[in-house]
Amino acid sequence: MAKKRPQTKAGKAGQAQVTSGEIPVVGAREPCPCGSGRRYKACHGRAAAHAVTELVQRPFEGLPGECDWVALRELVPAATVPLTLKGGLPEGVPSVTLATVLPMAWPALRRDDGSVLLALQNDSTSGDLARDLADTLQRALEVEPGTPVPARRVSAEGPRLQELLDADAPFEPEVHSGFEFWIPQSADGADPEVAASLERANAAAIPTVKLASVDSAYWCETPDKNHLRWVMPHPEEKLLDALARLHAGEGTSLGGDTRLVGSFRAHGLMVPVWDLPTSMTAEECEKPAAEFAERLAAALASDAPLTAEERRARGGLTNRQVTLS
Repeated sequence: MAKKRPQTKAGKAGQAQVTSGEIPVVGAREPCPCGSGRRYKACHGRAAAHAVTELVQRPFEGLPGECDWVALRELVPAATVPLTLKGGLPEGVPSVTLATVLPMAWPALRRDDGSVLLALQNDSTSGDLARDLADTLQRALEVEPGTPVPARRVSAEGPRLQELLDADAPFEPEVHSGFEFWIPQSADGADPEVAASLERANAAAIPTVKLASVDSAYWCETPDKNHLRWVMPHPEEKLLDALARLHAGEGTSLGGDTRLVGSFRAHGLMVPVWDLPTSMTAEECEKPAAEFAERLAAALASDAPLTAEERRARGGLTNRQVTLS
């Protein structure tokens, strides 16, 4: 094993010293600019790396429509949402639109007309999706029209989406049956790579519909059965108690042959999931979902201790949780 480099309190004689606030970012294996004699990654780069990689459990907290942000990130194949920036749009940018996915997995795209598409379902480089997305958005606003924005490692000092978006603006997703929104209607023809990517994405997309009667609930169709996936804002322990109260009394059903089968954990929120018969359409989910929302509100309001049967139901629900992120 290599010997550890001795740590010194000062740099070499005559070497210029800098304060922590002035230390620039250099290559991980290069000498730290502070003059310690250690490599950057073992000195001031260590704190920076920790800040960048530390996982933010609820990256969309504080944004309008947090539950829908989670749904579009993890559950919905094709959707778009107009975004409103604090202070308005820069000159030459007619609109900014959030999209679930972009062709070739681009993090963002500045279209020929100057409008911006920002992709949500891309890998995080920092552990904080809100910071990654904010960095991508800022770069997309500045690149030349007709330019895709590549991925890059994000600084821990950069802004988050919460600092760039108008918190009072509505967040209203539009779910699409495919990814034709990639190609503007005014375009004469798509790039061959984009066209091929569009064809592959459309082939893999699961039909999905956002319910209108309740918030952040999405019906989807699969070959064997349909599902309802519902992102909920309530604290996990309180929501599990409420679901257990209802489940023990068969109050989680959405009608004949429907069943609450478990839940996802995603970005700090719970997503209960129901199995539905293949014959049950999204429209037919609307009324049962609204009625369930009323029962859930009453169960959430209860502070009574769980009965033995409710505790068993809670244990079963807990065992059927899957963490997505």
